[in-house]
Amino acid sequence: MYLQGKKILVTGGTGSLGKTLVRRILAGDLGTPSKVIVLSRDEAKQHTMRLEYLHKTVTTDEVIYNNFKQLLEFRIGDLRNYHDVCAAVRNADIVINAAALKQVPTCEYFPGQAVQTNCIGVQNIVDAIVEHDYPIETVLGVSTDKACKPVNVMGMTKAIQERIFISANLMASKTRFICVRYGNVLASRGSVIPLFHEQIKNGGPVTITNPDMTRFLLSLDQAVDLIFSALQNAQAGETYIPRVPSATVINIAKALIGDKDIDINIIGERPGEKMHEILVSEEECRHTVSREEYYAIVSMLPELCDGDYLNVELSKEYSSEDNIATIEETVSLLKKHNLMLDQRVSNTVEELLV
Repeated sequence: MYLQGKKILVTGGTGSLGKTLVRRILAGDLGTPSKVIVLSRDEAKQHTMRLEYLHKTVTTDEVIYNNFKQLLEFRIGDLRNYHDVCAAVRNADIVINAAALKQVPTCEYFPGQAVQTNCIGVQNIVDAIVEHDYPIETVLGVSTDKACKPVNVMGMTKAIQERIFISANLMASKTRFICVRYGNVLASRGSVIPLFHEQIKNGGPVTITNPDMTRFLLSLDQAVDLIFSALQNAQAGETYIPRVPSATVINIAKALIGDKDIDINIIGERPGEKMHEILVSEEECRHTVSREEYYAIVSMLPELCDGDYLNVELSKEYSSEDNIATIEETVSLLKKHNLMLDQRVSNTVEELLV
């Protein structure tokens, strides 16, 4: 199995995706690693995460958490600091970069900070590997739909991240650099569903920016599934894309409210916000192929393209505006992923590790 006996570095490992990714890695989905290193600059989140593993009850379908002290290592460090990155990368076989400034309004107001983390921090990973000739097998960059036809700072910096990693295949030929790209992850920190939950619990109103806005419906575990598939199957320079349904924001709000007497207020779009998520642009369609249940955007660099792009899969851009779920389908999808408010209340203990 791909991760069996490997040392895995997860940057941003205390975030919503990072925590779920670490849990799934430790659960042995792709084999039992020899070490999982969590690099982040938030001491409080690391402490909380460590305590969650200490108090986790052992179950039959997860790793024996009594052994987490040998498997899980926490490192305080900043992706922006080259020396911190070198110290963490040199001990790894596989690097998964989940660290980012990802809030659209924050990046609009502080674009320089977004560049420091999302671009320069990523370049630090590449430079560390190239300059020290570290024997890293694979580096995977976690990207976003906003990197596709970017209209905001967050998307622009993430688009640069993708290009930095893809071009790195030409500078560090011993290492495979790949990416994954997906939209807003359901119930991740800062996403709309936790906000709606809180507003509903407080009696409303539920605030939405634009009722016609659409979003892909992707759970944290599906996001991890995408990462695992890319780690096992992606070729150098490829960007993996999930095939998932989408829904309007108004239907997501109505589905969560249900039969409760709660108002919905339209407050207008936030700075830099997109109406629809686009995962593959019209230009990228000519380089997009099928990889089982996923799409893969093949690198446009001729040195990394073996002609596979001729077997294209898409004839137009892949957008959340297409194939929108009905309100009934939206309710069903939210229930499937345990995201209805009554389900969240009943699963409080399980939620600690998600």
